Amino acid sequence: MELIEQPVLNAGTFLLRPFQDSDLDLIQEVSTDLYITQITTVPFQGSRQQCLDFVERQRQRTVDGTGYSFAIAQSATNIAVGQIGLWLRNADRGRASIGYWVSPQHQRRGVASTALKTISEWGLSYPGIHRVELYVEPWNEGSWRAAERCGFQREGLLRSWEIIGGEAKDLYMYTRIPPTLKD
Repeated sequence: MELIEQPVLNAGTFLLRPFQDSDLDLIQEVSTDLYITQITTVPFQGSRQQCLDFVERQRQRTVDGTGYSFAIAQSATNIAVGQIGLWLRNADRGRASIGYWVSPQHQRRGVASTALKTISEWGLSYPGIHRVELYVEPWNEGSWRAAERCGFQREGLLRSWEIIGGEAKDLYMYTRIPPTLKD
């Protein structure tokens, strides 16, 4: 699958846009969050250079064909408050996965739901993709409720699916498919 230039997606009060060097403050802020650094490649207590390296890796994902990593930025200010990505590891099978995080100070404000709705609709319009998936720890009610608000359905519990913080963790699998593919 050939990737094109990364777009900017309008999500109403937010924009999903490529990462910029100006997002360094956000990355340094969340690098102190133990959970975000366990489930992502944000460096734990990252130095300025490590956080800049994270930003560069996000830009590189489109170039190397692994997917699209977007900063979730407030439309009015362009200040980033989180990250969401569409990952194309299984695109040859018609599947893409989504991962996201929102800085703790911006959680419970609809940021994740807004970004997830936008990227899942965009992902399902992507050539060859007919299914988008996401994985959520069962305790993370805010995240799985956001998924459900965006039309994702829980398909089941994947036991010991992912190593998080050095432990095999169970994850709920959520999927969204276009309405025309539903039974």
